[in-house]
Amino acid sequence: MAKNAANKIFAGPRLRRLRRDLGLTQVQMAEGLAISPSYLNLLERNQRPLSAQLLLKLADAYDVNLKGLAGDQGGRTISDLKEVFSDPLLESFDVGPQELMDLHGTSPAAAQALVALYRAYRQTAEQTAGLTEKMTDLNAANPAESVAFPVEEVRDFFVAHKNHFPELESAAEDLWARSLTKADSLGAGLRQHLKTHHSMAVQVMPVEFMDQLVRRFDRHSNRLFLSEALPHSARNFQIASQIGLLEHGSLLDSIIGQGRTLQEETRRLLRISLAGYYAGAVLMPYEKFLKAAEKKRYDIELLCQRFDVSFEQVSHRLTTLQRPGSPGIPFFFIRIDPAGNISKRLSAGGFHFARFGGACPRWNVHEAFRNPGKIVTQIVEMPDKTAYFSIARSVDGLHNGHHAPLTQLAIGLGCEISHAPRLVYSDGYDLDTLKLATPIGLTCRLCERVGCGHRAFPPLSRKLIVDESMKTASPFMFHSHD
Repeated sequence: MAKNAANKIFAGPRLRRLRRDLGLTQVQMAEGLAISPSYLNLLERNQRPLSAQLLLKLADAYDVNLKGLAGDQGGRTISDLKEVFSDPLLESFDVGPQELMDLHGTSPAAAQALVALYRAYRQTAEQTAGLTEKMTDLNAANPAESVAFPVEEVRDFFVAHKNHFPELESAAEDLWARSLTKADSLGAGLRQHLKTHHSMAVQVMPVEFMDQLVRRFDRHSNRLFLSEALPHSARNFQIASQIGLLEHGSLLDSIIGQGRTLQEETRRLLRISLAGYYAGAVLMPYEKFLKAAEKKRYDIELLCQRFDVSFEQVSHRLTTLQRPGSPGIPFFFIRIDPAGNISKRLSAGGFHFARFGGACPRWNVHEAFRNPGKIVTQIVEMPDKTAYFSIARSVDGLHNGHHAPLTQLAIGLGCEISHAPRLVYSDGYDLDTLKLATPIGLTCRLCERVGCGHRAFPPLSRKLIVDESMKTASPFMFHSHD
């Protein structure tokens, strides 16, 4: 299922699954849509595109989510499939982009199963390499056993839910109604709630007492210890997270039960992550935050001041505003360190990240480190010609004293170019011609752009050209598509 250059929507497999889920024959659905059975057959086989008029008929007759039927087009799965078939192990099969589209369009479940199988293979290969290193080098560290894989499962879980959990939004609104509306401040209200409903005290402790911890719940004394290194916004976040864990454990487990998780570590990580989601919803209540974001044209620094939260907290919260009937801009989010390692990524905005490896060096999220504290903007264009508006800024980690190393990270946030006029950061850009768009890729190993001087690796899917009589500006020469 794909969109062509004219933005025609080919949704045959999804239409067929919808009909079967409703228990209808082609004749019955055709009658309901006032079209012929033969035309419906062509639609289901992707021989005809879905028209806007027919989409509206589907929504009216069968209560169809049009965004789900005509939205992302399974781009994430196709991106994952491309990464799978770019592996040297499968290079000889020469599976092209159209075949990947066909595979996902006709057998989406099989395509996802293939991606899952490849992830398991990669995990096994990495564990084997680590074990081999340990066996040959007694000083080598223990191989990573099951840390990375649960983290990937958590990321996939949030992607599957479009990073929006209505139950947690409602729980946060309930906390405001019960305890926070009349409080002198958010922090005071959260502390009083813990004291009143759980007889729990919050105590800020010196960094030398907390060591590497920023939060610790002591069950014996029923106290919540917070590190003095935490700024006020982070203290409020940690207190709200603790409330979420104390009061909504069953709700968290119910949400987790909706996913096909494989490991206990994944479930524990999900509980922590969902409690963090709840905390963000408490600090920035949905409707109030969305109204302010729209009014301020998503000026993040103004939102930080309005809600007394950090740049990263606002950026993360913006990716969760997907309430049906009251959505915000669908943003994607990334957090990287100076070495380019990705520590957090959310693709609610349809942007596709490589599962393995870092981000494209041409993307100016890396530029944020050279402009500390300053917001940098950019229009980027992916190989499939989709364009996005991106902003990035560096953020500092916790300050644990003069002799402690200061962690610096960069936050990247962006959206599909059609939403850019709603952003204050797009003022001054020509959003119609996109003359200033920077071509980027997923990551060097998957990008097939010729002549890029920023390459760290050649693309996995192309054969190198090694010729001592020639030297290009790019570190690698390789065969392009025929």
